[in-house]
Amino acid sequence: MRTFETKIQELKTSVLTEVARLTWEDRSQTSVLDIPEKIIPGPEASLRCCIYKERAIINSRVKMAMGGDKTNPCVVEVLPIACDECPVTEMTVSASCRGCLATRCVHACPKDAITIVNHRAQIDHQKCITCGKCLTACQYSAIVKTQRPCEKGCPAGAISMGPDKKASIDINKCISCGNCVYQCPFGAIQDKSWITDAIQMLRGGEHWGYKTYAVIAPSIAGQFAPATYGQLVAGLKALGFSGVAEVALGADMVADRESDELMERGVLTSSCCPGFVGYVKKKHPELDKYVSHTPSPMVMIGLHLKEKEPDAKVVFIGPCVAKKKEFQLGRTMNAIDCVLTYEELFALFESKDIDLTKLEEAELDEASPFGRNFARSGGVAQAVVQALQEKNADFEVKAVPCSGISQCEMALLKLKLGKLEGNFIEGMACEGGCVQGAGCLVRSPRNRLDVENHAKEAQGRTILAAVSAPKAQAAAKTESKTEKA
Repeated sequence: MRTFETKIQELKTSVLTEVARLTWEDRSQTSVLDIPEKIIPGPEASLRCCIYKERAIINSRVKMAMGGDKTNPCVVEVLPIACDECPVTEMTVSASCRGCLATRCVHACPKDAITIVNHRAQIDHQKCITCGKCLTACQYSAIVKTQRPCEKGCPAGAISMGPDKKASIDINKCISCGNCVYQCPFGAIQDKSWITDAIQMLRGGEHWGYKTYAVIAPSIAGQFAPATYGQLVAGLKALGFSGVAEVALGADMVADRESDELMERGVLTSSCCPGFVGYVKKKHPELDKYVSHTPSPMVMIGLHLKEKEPDAKVVFIGPCVAKKKEFQLGRTMNAIDCVLTYEELFALFESKDIDLTKLEEAELDEASPFGRNFARSGGVAQAVVQALQEKNADFEVKAVPCSGISQCEMALLKLKLGKLEGNFIEGMACEGGCVQGAGCLVRSPRNRLDVENHAKEAQGRTILAAVSAPKAQAAAKTESKTEKA
């Protein structure tokens, strides 16, 4: 029995597993309404006021597990029935207030919202605009800003409190990073799942004869421990995938192409992280011209597979919620047909009762160590530098690795003002990089070490050597078609 990081993750996985099991058995239309009662049998409530509310929330989670609101373009949605426990964001006077003579808080408030009552500061929330000037002015740190975790955790400022006092997501600001999903302590925000689509693709392949490939991101290393990487690959084949490919190989392809692009354009930002790219397009559209035209590693490996087999279905499996938005965009050129997170992959294994630790290892070793290290902050820049060195290029890369949107914002502002001390911004929306993505099964400092150890297993292979193999395959296929013609 897996130990989950939070009760929210346990419930989410339980719902995904039940939905997946019913989909495999072709019973989702007839038995889906039984899921809430199966997960919350009662009779005593353990999470909310009563089992009926608990089951109603599970029902909302079931809907999200089956694709959510089809009319809502956001890949993350608020579950209104679950969003009712957090206090309103406001400035609050704590017990630390000393009733001092200076009353700097009173003088700092632009709306005269603070008065002294019985030798203590008191805030009139009808007047307060939560500007925070009183918080800065108080020398005792006696004024605090109580902010909802989802609002506080959204790096793009896309979440606010709606008229109904529930969280509201601004689609014009949302970058689909999924941090709000992880930060909400009540699980009232959740990412949509396409797990049923993935299962139908696998079932359809058996019926119609096309192949279905799983492409796994390098940050998967260690996520399914104690199962090994090879056992994980075997597990994917046991699910019915025709083959498995490394997204890290796509990362090698990106490093190869992006290094040429950097030399040609002089100043560049990476395009691997869809959360970062979305942030640039929405917050700093004038800087969009600097974003690399090279597709992401996910797209590159998908294009490679579909070049060999145009009818194949490709399912990306990674730690990223934003990839669920990226695969739907035109710029991906239909290279990817579905996106799953590690949480959803775990649910797939559970739904088929697959014990990874009992499987014989299957081999998957295509990428360079540099491609595998794309998963952690600094890895993209390191790979671009390596690619240029392998090409003996006379170009100095001055990389600016950015871990998290706050660091990205600083670098982008410097770029806008012409004060950036560098020529290549590596933008990662998640702090630490993909190793800390919102769709991870495990979020731990150890994740980076697991990826680096995974990269060391490919030690000795260069980027150009990794990408030359698929290039040779493509050339051979073209030559074969020419001969037949």
